[in-house]
Amino acid sequence: MKQYILGLSLLGVTLAAKSQTVHDSTDVFYRHLDISEVTVTGLTGKSRMSEMPAPVSIVTNRELQATASSNIIDAISRRPGISQLTTGSGISKPVIRGLGFNRVVVVNDGIRQEGQQWGDEHGIEVDAQSVGSVEILKGPASLMYGSDAMAGVMIFHPQATLPEGRMKGSVESEYQTNNGLAGYSVNLAGNASGFVWDGRWSQKGAHAYKNKRDGYVPGTQFGEQAARLMVGLSKPWGHSHLTTSLYHLTPSIAEGERDKLTGELEHGDNFRRHGYSKTLPFQQVYHYKAVWDHAQRMGDGQLKVLAGYQQNRRQEFEERADDYELYFRLHTMNYDVRYQTTLSAASGEPWHLAAGMGGMWQRSQNRGEEVLIPAYSLFDAGLFATASHRWGQWNVTGGVRADRRWLHSEALTDDEGLRFSDFRRRFSGISASIGAVWNIIRGLDLRFNVSRGFRAPNLSELGSDGVHEGTLRYERGNHMLKAEHSWQTDLGLDFSGRYVSAQLALFANRIDNFIYIARDADMSMSEDGLPVFRYNAGDARLMGLEASVDLHPIHSLHFENTFSMVDARQLHQSADMRYLPFTPAPRWTSELKYELTHDGRLFDHSYVAVGMECNARQTHIYRAYGTETVTAGYSLFHVSAGTDLKPRGRHVASLYLTVQNVFDRVYQNHLSRQKYTDVNPLTGRMGIAGMGRNICLRLMVPIEVF
Repeated sequence: MKQYILGLSLLGVTLAAKSQTVHDSTDVFYRHLDISEVTVTGLTGKSRMSEMPAPVSIVTNRELQATASSNIIDAISRRPGISQLTTGSGISKPVIRGLGFNRVVVVNDGIRQEGQQWGDEHGIEVDAQSVGSVEILKGPASLMYGSDAMAGVMIFHPQATLPEGRMKGSVESEYQTNNGLAGYSVNLAGNASGFVWDGRWSQKGAHAYKNKRDGYVPGTQFGEQAARLMVGLSKPWGHSHLTTSLYHLTPSIAEGERDKLTGELEHGDNFRRHGYSKTLPFQQVYHYKAVWDHAQRMGDGQLKVLAGYQQNRRQEFEERADDYELYFRLHTMNYDVRYQTTLSAASGEPWHLAAGMGGMWQRSQNRGEEVLIPAYSLFDAGLFATASHRWGQWNVTGGVRADRRWLHSEALTDDEGLRFSDFRRRFSGISASIGAVWNIIRGLDLRFNVSRGFRAPNLSELGSDGVHEGTLRYERGNHMLKAEHSWQTDLGLDFSGRYVSAQLALFANRIDNFIYIARDADMSMSEDGLPVFRYNAGDARLMGLEASVDLHPIHSLHFENTFSMVDARQLHQSADMRYLPFTPAPRWTSELKYELTHDGRLFDHSYVAVGMECNARQTHIYRAYGTETVTAGYSLFHVSAGTDLKPRGRHVASLYLTVQNVFDRVYQNHLSRQKYTDVNPLTGRMGIAGMGRNICLRLMVPIEVF
């Protein structure tokens, strides 16, 4: 709590707002632009950030390149209001303002990523090297993306297509000392008379990470391969692109079992501290995707069509490396058709309008001996309309969407009788949003937004019945769960000045029929000796804030502080069930950055930085039946440096060096699933600690063909 109060006091009364620092993908240097110049994905199409009533955060290409991480979610999880639920160093799930799993929609290549995201240990199947920038919409975003966008949306934008007559490529590589992560990525893109293409191949591998308390942690090694190819046309009338991709992840699973005499972590016979080979248990995850993106000018507007097919294959190997126990295969077809136009008005300011429909079809199959969720089929359909208009200093945006979901869960009979029963459910929901931005004076904006969200329960919540190996528990679903509905209010103030830029965002979210999983009240155990967890529902209330201040008294010096917190409670419950499970701890980050050179002859855009991440002690936990435990607070420090190499004025390379956890601090993040593995009998401490000191070196070499 002292750290929490200290963070607030340092931020002080200047917690008003913060403008975005934008990095043009074609320019490697940071350029501080006025917030009104930043273009984001709005309800009615592309909009300026200054016109967005709901909070939006941008992670630029330059920031992604300079961040040491093991996956794309890890790379953006340090933004205010963003967290990650982790399993080792290879699997991360996004959490926005305390909500995760099927309440966050991830959009990649224009369509929502579907890869069994209901699972705790199921990560996001996206190659971090293929992401050009990230746009994060906080709060219900169901108007554009349908059910599941109750917490928000993460949009992974690819690199922009090249201008006509250009062709270039790049070679990127990185190495991290703690887990030996070694990776590389090769890219080639071009534009010949409007025929465009963009191809990439990436590969990385890591051995087990280590820390001072546990030593090397068996089961935290992983391997990853990814390929992506986009071909199409970009013409004055619009564009038509076809993108295909393959993603393959092989993460081992850290079970955290310990020797009863020594307290050391147990491991299999083939485990080697610096070995990159997988060890039992492990997963094999394949994700195949093809997306057609077509946009064409039509009248005074644009018709945009998106169609995609995804196949996700997830296998879990427990006893033998050549025989899987669990095997989920998920087929998904996405569709989205919308028309965006601008109509003139008597006031002089135009109306921006958009309308369309979208949804998906899914078919999930079980191919393994063990079954956790039944096979099912699903169909979604939604209709939406949005509008935006400016009156003087006010910009008002709003819209409405109607969704319908049909779900059929299939029966399954095994040697012991009926395992899963056949059932059908229908869910309907209305989503809406209305908000306004008041441009008080140049550089000072007040934002207000009210939104209605909708989320249908997933099949795991409705029908699971089996051992979830990755979470070390037996899970039971609930056929009678209802859809979640939320009302969220956002209030924000942004300020952008010559020496200070800042942002303050407040939010309150009320969710009816909030679905969560907790241990059974009778503390029952399964036949395998695992605790039984069951899905339940109740009413929830989440409130919080995000604030940041960037002081830049001179052009080259920046001192940035951010603070975020969320108070997530279940209403009408006893004290031990008051707080929602997996609520991130309050977090304060601080970084002092100095830009050494600008337009230098050899070293260009060079910088050095020191920073800190302080996570407060988390005591707001779901205590009932030992579901969660208190997590101690901790602070981690890092240093970083980077530069572009430009001999004779030609950009030949970019080099980044980062040292994370400089003082090799032992810590456990509250959202780490490894926190609940075995107790060390010698020390009495539960679970596995996070990664120790880690040094990351990253090199990027651009190749200009013509």
